Amino acid sequence: MAGSNGEHCSTRAYELARRVGRLLAERGCVTVTGGGGGVMEAACRGAKEADGLTVGILPGRDRRAANPFCDVVICTGLGWARNQINTLTADGVIVIEGGCGTLAELSYAYAEAKPIVALKGSGGIADEVAEKYLDDRRIVKVHGADSPEEAVELLLRLIKESGS
Repeated sequence: MAGSNGEHCSTRAYELARRVGRLLAERGCVTVTGGGGGVMEAACRGAKEADGLTVGILPGRDRRAANPFCDVVICTGLGWARNQINTLTADGVIVIEGGCGTLAELSYAYAEAKPIVALKGSGGIADEVAEKYLDDRRIVKVHGADSPEEAVELLLRLIKESGS
Protein backbone atom coordinates (compact mmCIF):
# COMPACT_ATOMS: atom_id res chain seq x y z
CA MET A 1 0.00 0.00 0.00
CA ALA A 2 1.37 3.39 -0.94
CA GLY A 3 -0.08 6.81 -0.26
CA SER A 4 -0.07 10.04 1.67
CA ASN A 5 1.65 10.22 5.03
CA GLY A 6 -0.02 11.59 8.15
CA GLU A 7 0.81 15.22 7.41
CA HIS A 8 -0.78 15.15 3.95
CA CYS A 9 -3.48 12.48 4.19
CA SER A 10 -7.06 13.63 3.67
CA THR A 11 -9.90 12.18 5.72
CA ARG A 12 -11.27 10.59 2.54
CA ALA A 13 -7.95 8.91 1.69
CA TYR A 14 -7.65 7.63 5.28
CA GLU A 15 -11.07 5.98 5.13
CA LEU A 16 -10.41 4.50 1.67
CA ALA A 17 -7.10 3.05 2.87
CA ARG A 18 -8.76 1.62 5.96
CA ARG A 19 -11.28 -0.17 3.76
CA VAL A 20 -8.53 -1.47 1.47
CA GLY A 21 -6.55 -2.79 4.45
CA ARG A 22 -9.62 -4.59 5.79
CA LEU A 23 -10.42 -6.10 2.40
CA LEU A 24 -6.85 -7.31 1.91
CA ALA A 25 -6.88 -8.99 5.32
CA GLU A 26 -10.24 -10.60 4.61
CA ARG A 27 -8.66 -12.11 1.49
CA GLY A 28 -5.74 -13.49 3.53
CA CYS A 29 -3.16 -10.94 2.38
CA VAL A 30 -0.38 -9.45 4.47
CA THR A 31 -0.56 -5.64 4.39
CA VAL A 32 2.85 -4.05 3.78
CA THR A 33 3.24 -0.30 4.28
CA GLY A 34 5.87 2.26 5.18
CA GLY A 35 4.70 1.94 8.79
CA GLY A 36 3.91 5.61 9.38
CA GLY A 37 0.74 7.65 9.62
CA GLY A 38 -1.91 8.59 7.08
CA VAL A 39 -2.66 5.98 4.42
CA MET A 40 -0.10 3.63 5.99
CA GLU A 41 -1.75 3.76 9.40
CA ALA A 42 -5.23 3.49 7.94
CA ALA A 43 -4.38 0.40 5.87
CA CYS A 44 -2.80 -1.29 8.87
CA ARG A 45 -5.74 -0.32 11.07
CA GLY A 46 -8.24 -1.78 8.61
CA ALA A 47 -6.20 -4.97 8.31
CA LYS A 48 -6.04 -5.35 12.10
CA GLU A 49 -9.83 -4.88 12.32
CA ALA A 50 -10.09 -8.01 10.16
CA ASP A 51 -7.40 -9.88 12.14
CA GLY A 52 -4.84 -9.46 9.37
CA LEU A 53 -1.07 -9.34 9.59
CA THR A 54 0.65 -5.99 8.98
CA VAL A 55 4.24 -5.08 8.20
CA GLY A 56 5.65 -1.57 8.57
CA ILE A 57 8.97 -0.81 6.87
CA LEU A 58 10.22 2.37 8.51
CA PRO A 59 12.61 4.94 7.05
CA GLY A 60 14.35 5.45 10.40
CA ARG A 61 15.89 3.42 13.19
CA ASP A 62 13.30 3.98 15.93
CA ARG A 63 10.62 1.31 16.03
CA ARG A 64 8.48 3.61 18.18
CA ALA A 65 7.85 5.67 15.02
CA ALA A 66 5.64 2.88 13.67
CA ASN A 67 1.91 3.32 13.79
CA PRO A 68 0.23 1.27 16.53
CA PHE A 69 -1.32 -1.15 14.03
CA CYS A 70 1.98 -2.63 12.76
CA ASP A 71 2.61 -6.24 13.81
CA VAL A 72 6.06 -6.52 12.26
CA VAL A 73 8.24 -3.42 12.32
CA ILE A 74 11.36 -3.24 10.19
CA CYS A 75 13.69 -0.32 10.92
CA THR A 76 15.88 0.44 7.92
CA GLY A 77 17.69 3.67 8.73
CA LEU A 78 17.55 4.33 4.99
CA GLY A 79 15.23 7.33 4.82
CA TRP A 80 13.41 7.60 1.50
CA ALA A 81 15.48 4.76 0.05
CA ARG A 82 13.35 2.39 2.13
CA ASN A 83 10.65 2.89 -0.53
CA GLN A 84 12.49 0.39 -2.69
CA ILE A 85 12.31 -2.21 0.08
CA ASN A 86 8.58 -1.56 0.48
CA THR A 87 7.83 -2.25 -3.16
CA LEU A 88 10.23 -5.17 -3.52
CA THR A 89 8.61 -6.82 -0.47
CA ALA A 90 5.08 -6.49 -1.85
CA ASP A 91 3.57 -8.62 -4.62
CA GLY A 92 1.70 -5.56 -5.89
CA VAL A 93 0.84 -2.00 -4.92
CA ILE A 94 -2.40 -0.13 -4.34
CA VAL A 95 -1.95 3.65 -4.48
CA ILE A 96 -4.21 6.01 -2.54
CA GLU A 97 -3.71 9.76 -2.84
CA GLY A 98 0.04 10.37 -2.36
CA GLY A 99 2.84 12.78 -3.11
CA CYS A 100 6.50 12.52 -4.05
CA GLY A 101 7.25 9.58 -1.70
CA THR A 102 4.36 7.65 -3.22
CA LEU A 103 5.66 8.49 -6.68
CA ALA A 104 9.05 7.07 -5.70
CA GLU A 105 7.41 3.83 -4.56
CA LEU A 106 5.41 3.71 -7.78
CA SER A 107 8.56 4.17 -9.82
CA TYR A 108 10.26 1.27 -8.08
CA ALA A 109 7.20 -0.94 -8.52
CA TYR A 110 6.94 0.07 -12.17
CA ALA A 111 10.62 -0.69 -12.85
CA GLU A 112 10.16 -4.13 -11.28
CA ALA A 113 6.96 -4.77 -13.30
CA LYS A 114 4.90 -5.16 -10.13
CA PRO A 115 1.12 -4.94 -10.54
CA ILE A 116 -0.09 -1.45 -9.61
CA VAL A 117 -3.62 -0.20 -9.00
CA ALA A 118 -4.43 3.46 -8.32
CA LEU A 119 -7.63 4.29 -6.48
CA LYS A 120 -9.23 6.94 -8.69
CA GLY A 121 -10.85 9.87 -6.94
CA SER A 122 -8.58 9.57 -3.90
CA GLY A 123 -6.51 12.56 -5.03
CA GLY A 124 -2.80 13.21 -5.38
CA ILE A 125 -0.52 10.99 -7.42
CA ALA A 126 -3.15 8.23 -7.60
CA ASP A 127 -5.37 10.41 -9.77
CA GLU A 128 -2.43 11.52 -11.91
CA VAL A 129 -1.23 8.02 -12.81
CA ALA A 130 -4.42 5.96 -13.02
CA GLU A 131 -4.81 4.24 -16.39
CA LYS A 132 -1.35 5.30 -17.56
CA TYR A 133 2.14 4.00 -18.13
CA LEU A 134 4.85 5.93 -16.29
CA ASP A 135 7.10 6.19 -19.35
CA ASP A 136 7.52 5.15 -22.98
CA ARG A 137 8.87 1.71 -22.01
CA ARG A 138 5.31 0.72 -21.06
CA ILE A 139 6.60 -1.79 -18.52
CA VAL A 140 3.34 -2.15 -16.63
CA LYS A 141 0.12 -0.17 -16.79
CA VAL A 142 -1.05 1.59 -13.65
CA HIS A 143 -4.61 0.34 -13.55
CA GLY A 144 -7.34 2.50 -12.10
CA ALA A 145 -10.10 1.37 -9.75
CA ASP A 146 -13.19 3.25 -8.64
CA SER A 147 -13.60 1.67 -5.19
CA PRO A 148 -11.57 -0.17 -2.55
CA GLU A 149 -13.37 -3.39 -3.45
CA GLU A 150 -12.49 -3.01 -7.13
CA ALA A 151 -8.89 -2.08 -6.27
CA VAL A 152 -8.34 -5.20 -4.16
CA GLU A 153 -10.02 -7.58 -6.61
CA LEU A 154 -8.11 -6.09 -9.54
CA LEU A 155 -4.76 -6.20 -7.75
CA LEU A 156 -5.23 -9.83 -6.70
CA ARG A 157 -6.17 -10.79 -10.25
CA LEU A 158 -3.13 -8.95 -11.66
CA ILE A 159 -0.84 -10.62 -9.14
CA LYS A 160 -2.19 -14.04 -10.09
CA GLU A 161 -1.79 -13.28 -13.80
CA SER A 162 1.77 -12.07 -13.29
CA GLY A 163 2.75 -15.27 -11.50
CA SER A 164 4.00 -13.40 -8.42
